[in-house]
Amino acid sequence: MPLHITSLNSGSNGNCYYIGNEHDAILVDVGISCREAEKRMNRLGLSMNKVKAVFISHEHSDHISGIQVLSKKFQIPVYITSNTYKYGKLSFAEHLLKPFKAFEPVQIGSLSITAFPKFHDAADPHSFIVGCNNVNVGIFTDIGIPCKHLIYYFKQCHAAFLEANYDEQLLEQGKYPIFLKNRIRGGNGHLSNSQALTLFLENKPEFMSHLLLAHLSKDNNCPDLVNNLFSKHSGNTKIIVASRFIETAVFHIGAETSPFRMLANSAEIQYSLF
Repeated sequence: MPLHITSLNSGSNGNCYYIGNEHDAILVDVGISCREAEKRMNRLGLSMNKVKAVFISHEHSDHISGIQVLSKKFQIPVYITSNTYKYGKLSFAEHLLKPFKAFEPVQIGSLSITAFPKFHDAADPHSFIVGCNNVNVGIFTDIGIPCKHLIYYFKQCHAAFLEANYDEQLLEQGKYPIFLKNRIRGGNGHLSNSQALTLFLENKPEFMSHLLLAHLSKDNNCPDLVNNLFSKHSGNTKIIVASRFIETAVFHIGAETSPFRMLANSAEIQYSLF
């Protein structure tokens, strides 16, 4: 059974990613309005009735601004850590509030979702990998630097949303104040194009069919630039640049080759990011 994936929006103006199959689906982050998420899913022929859960990566507004309305309207459970819930100043009905822990898979219908910690300037930030019937999709954005967990899970992915936030030269020569430039490139901010490309080139599995480049900066990056950079080295992997203005197409991800097994629990891997 393939997984169907799309970016409903990706960027500092809002992030929302859909991963599902014929029966079950989840959203990772809802940083756009409930109305806009519905509209974009409807254009793609996707039903909110299939969405059984939302997973929140961290508390920044471009990842949570639409979640309270969407969860309440459709009675969708929200999986979130206690610190992200606290610092995001969110409020959900008790029956919709669900905790998750790093490296402990959460089963949502036929989907298995595993979270792991990442480097980012938030209270308790996590990335996710979603698996179903030996097909794995990673959601890897808002990452200061690649850690060993990111590398481990990237190697398992048939498809991934991967941050390529900024071009180093555009950032350096741009109008941002120095403190903001240092925040972006300082190890707890975002991945540059070159960092993302290195991760891709050194760790891409042979069976990775799609790479969606995500969370591009409006001021410090260019979709054509990053698409050309990755396409030169993509091989059999289809490169898609996720937009900050509109949804992508729906991509169907299958498993021609079985990846490494998923981690079952935190006892199998050291918690340290280093």
